[in-house]
Amino acid sequence: MEDLRVAAVCMHAVPQGIDQNLERIERFAREAAARKADIICFPEVAVTGYKVTPPTPTLQGKAWEKAVARLSNIARSTGAVILAGLVEGAPQEQPPYITQAVIAPGGVLGFYRKTHLSPPEKATYQPGSELPVFSFKDSSFGIQICYETHFPEISTALALRGAEILFMPHASPRGTPEEKRNSWMRHLQARAFDNGVFAVACNQVGETTGGLSYPGVALILGPDGHIVAEYAGRQEEILIADLKADHLHAIRSHRMRYFLPNRRPDLYGSLSKTPH
Repeated sequence: MEDLRVAAVCMHAVPQGIDQNLERIERFAREAAARKADIICFPEVAVTGYKVTPPTPTLQGKAWEKAVARLSNIARSTGAVILAGLVEGAPQEQPPYITQAVIAPGGVLGFYRKTHLSPPEKATYQPGSELPVFSFKDSSFGIQICYETHFPEISTALALRGAEILFMPHASPRGTPEEKRNSWMRHLQARAFDNGVFAVACNQVGETTGGLSYPGVALILGPDGHIVAEYAGRQEEILIADLKADHLHAIRSHRMRYFLPNRRPDLYGSLSKTPH
């Protein structure tokens, strides 16, 4: 890993307001880039807004191409990697995916499709089936979207595949900013600490026409689980922090503070079974 400056954006996303949301994404991206951010993470489905029933408008065909082209232009003009969430249409009238686009200044790095859907989402969306790891500037990162952060297996699988940073975009409604921040700390801190990775999380913020209210929260955690930077409030915000390679090395070179090399996967076969 090399030193990186990351931005976690708390953004208001209007359901069905794709053009409006893309304008807001571009404005925040330019501000974050002016502050020298290398990677800018936007919330879950920030492009399309979030609804479960009826579903958020699905982007496919020309609408998908237009949105990706706009995000690509933003990445190219800012020189930063853009992580932006949107609802991706699937072929043959299959349910759509909840997707996070990963777009670098030089082009599209790929797409992460949410693999673990919350119970309300299962009737509307379909899960992805891959856990990719992306690379930029000699640094590697993975993505866990909202509900997925409750599954430690995902974090460990990504870390074992080389991820040094986990980006965690959310569209998590209800509660005050302080309540949401405290809720996140119960599990996001463990995801970072247990796997020796940085964790970068952000939420949507504000009330939507879909009847949801999002508390604005962003957290950036070190590979020791300690807070590097945080925000909790009711306004849109860009949280920026420097992720230091020396910090990661200090954890991963310490025989008592980096746990993954001492795993016993021969004992964990039962984890693949569904609990009764």
